[in-house]
Amino acid sequence: MYIVIEGQDGTGKSTQAELLKKYFEKKGKTVVMMEEPDGDLPQAHDLHDMILTRGYDLEPLTNVLLFTAARVELWKKIAEPVLKKGGVVISARNYWSTLAYQGYGEGVSRNKIIKITKELLPEKYFYPDFGFILTVPDQVRLERQKGRGKATETFEAKSNDFQQKVNAAYPEIAKKFQIPIIDASGSIEEIFAVIKKFLSK
Repeated sequence: MYIVIEGQDGTGKSTQAELLKKYFEKKGKTVVMMEEPDGDLPQAHDLHDMILTRGYDLEPLTNVLLFTAARVELWKKIAEPVLKKGGVVISARNYWSTLAYQGYGEGVSRNKIIKITKELLPEKYFYPDFGFILTVPDQVRLERQKGRGKATETFEAKSNDFQQKVNAAYPEIAKKFQIPIIDASGSIEEIFAVIKKFLSK
């Protein structure tokens, strides 16, 4: 089973992914959790740093290609082996993030992003078994980001106009790919209960 939890920075994706990992482990499943585009894989981590923390002024299409390269490495080295053994892969983000940030935010053709993803990754990656998009009001999201104590990354530092484009992207992505949107402004336990309800269906 391949599950993706999506949303802007500060919506609680990693927290919910961790809870899901523990949930399936208690059921006796082999589980791996990834955080795209990093995923605790050295080569993916280096690509992540090149895009997000080194201050390079990269072309939007370059960002698409680097993110996709990181995904190929994560999928081949981490996700695919677990899925072949009947395990569970839980990912905080997938190519939907690139559609939102590079497509809607930076203006790269969304069709081109989809085409690149389909050419370089298998159908299983492109069509998760379950996907969720977490949303919170901007003020809540920004407060959470400040409270994480992490350095501000490239796209977090972009203008309010860019952030609003990304905000507007997720409902459209949810509609296009029929992904449930979950209000993540409640408690961690409340959000997780909603996710489990979707899974039980």
